[in-house]
Amino acid sequence: MFYLIGLGLGDLKDITVKGLEIVKQCSRVYLEMYTSILGCSLEDMQEFYGRPLLLADRDLVEQGADEILAGAGESDVALLVVGDPFGATTHTDFILRAKEKNIPYKVIHNASIMNAVGCCGLQLYKFGETVSIPYWDETWKPDSFYDKIKLNRLHNMHTLCLLDIKVKEPTPESLMRKRKEYMPPRFMTVAEAAHQLLSIVEKKDSLEKNTVLNEQSLCVGLARVGQESQQIAVGTLLEMRSTDLGGPLHSLIIPAKEMHPLEVEFLQQYAASIKLDDYNH
Repeated sequence: MFYLIGLGLGDLKDITVKGLEIVKQCSRVYLEMYTSILGCSLEDMQEFYGRPLLLADRDLVEQGADEILAGAGESDVALLVVGDPFGATTHTDFILRAKEKNIPYKVIHNASIMNAVGCCGLQLYKFGETVSIPYWDETWKPDSFYDKIKLNRLHNMHTLCLLDIKVKEPTPESLMRKRKEYMPPRFMTVAEAAHQLLSIVEKKDSLEKNTVLNEQSLCVGLARVGQESQQIAVGTLLEMRSTDLGGPLHSLIIPAKEMHPLEVEFLQQYAASIKLDDYNH
């Protein structure tokens, strides 16, 4: 049997009872932590689970699925992922490959950022399409995510922005030499995301700034959701550019232009410098 097990968002104790029982019985257990990270070390997890874990890096997950699935038809093999197993399309591919190989499988769900963002007080059913904000570089500055934010705003819906993670990214030089060397891990902050959004907004005309997004638009920054050190900050897009929420992982929310009174009341506790009633229009 192949098991795809969600670990939740906080720490090693967020695994479900069912998930933990399966981990203890498997012949091999892989841990994937390149699409997200958990607030504890590999050593702590191995001690808590009472067994060794095999690290599944980006290359293994994206190119070595057959290696992970090997033998899962005869014995139990598990892949542990931070959040919920279906939070990343990469994990969906494992299920398709297992079915192709006639390997039985089970999915053990858990909390993910997609539902845990409700901790800020915004109602989940009012969220529109989720977007990803990638890191820019000198030659690549994609901005298609802005159009999705715009569409959500025009339909009076919140937008969850998932911020880029760079883990085990090969350097351009190593790709040319065909010998892999990796850049240090990078995790986009809400300040970096706000900076890129402001760069896009500055190029828009006055009508779009007034109807869609501008530097005074309300934003919600979240960091380390589900962990003891969780932080939430509410401010304008301009203020978010200089907001420091500490270590990863960060997420950014662009709320709808009109919010429910309960949403406004809940968000106000995180808004130190502004009165949210002025933004609810």
